[in-house]
Parts: sequence; C-alpha cells; structure tokens
Amino acid sequence: MTTMTRLDELTGQYVVDAERSKIGFIGRHSMATRVHGHFGEFQGTAYLDGDEPSKSSARLTIVAKSLQTHDRRRDEHLRGKFLDTATHPVITFVSTKVEQTAQVTFTISGDLTIRGVTKPVTMDLELVGTEHDASGDLRVRFTGTVTIDRRDWGVNWNAATALFISEKVVLQFDVATIRRP
Repeated sequence: MTTMTRLDELTGQYVVDAERSKIGFIGRHSMATRVHGHFGEFQGTAYLDGDEPSKSSARLTIVAKSLQTHDRRRDEHLRGKFLDTATHPVITFVSTKVEQTAQVTFTISGDLTIRGVTKPVTMDLELVGTEHDASGDLRVRFTGTVTIDRRDWGVNWNAATALFISEKVVLQFDVATIRRP
C-alpha cells in the first residue's frame, strides 16, 4: 500500500474488511508473562471526511466470544469469567470525536462498551496506506492502540486476579476498510 497525501480523495463511506484486519490485545499475567490475543469476528463502518476530518466517524462491533489466545482453557476462562460473553456477547466502539494531529495521524475519541459498561476512550490512529484493489475499490488501512484499565469495565474475576493479572490491557487495531459507492 502507498500512502496518499491528499485526504480529500478519501472522503466516503467505508466498511471494515475483516479478512484483512486484526483487532488484538496484550495483557500481563504475573510480572513476566505477556499474553497476546485477538478477536476473530468483528464488523464495522466508517465515514471519512478528507476535507474536514473532524466530521469523520467510526463504529465497531466485536463478537466477544471470538477471543483467542491459542490456549483453549485460558480462552474459555477469559470468555466466561472475565468477559461474561453469555450475558454480554459484543464489545462496541462508537466514535464521538476525530482530530487530525499531523498529515496522516489522528486521535479518535469514543465510547467503548465492554460487559455492558460504557466508558470514554481516546486512541491514536495512523493512516498507513491506501490502494485500489483489483475490483477498483479504494482500500484504506489504519493502525492504532489504546491502553485501558480493564477494571473500569468490570473485567475482573476475583481479588486474586488483581494480584496476578495486570489491570492495564493494550488494545491494538490494524484495520483495513473498503470504500462503498
């Protein structure tokens, strides 16, 4: 992908290309172990306004039970005890504000809902590339991260959890979108 320098060429409605995107997380278990995982099912939409990026918006819905860390037992534990996916099947993000901070970097603020609890978050995003695919559709890719305190959303199991598992979780986004006519 190559980065376009003219944002006005990007204005339009987009959908997330889940096959070419990854939404992941990193948490710490004990002091030395980092646990990497990702969500396998999600969908989203965005409106990009290249002339006035502050008018841009995004929505993302993640299927909570699609969490994967490549350890079946840990995955079941995280889905059940931590995320309570039976009661709260989705994690959502709805943007409330977009600010351009440099030529291809932005901050996006919004409401993140986990376990039925909604809290504001702000993440840094970078426009890392654009391209026209074989069908002629415009694809735009963004990457970004945000660090959250899982306890703010009630993502906790018991008192011992706080001792052995870090309260900070880094959410990572590598999202490819496709412009819709």
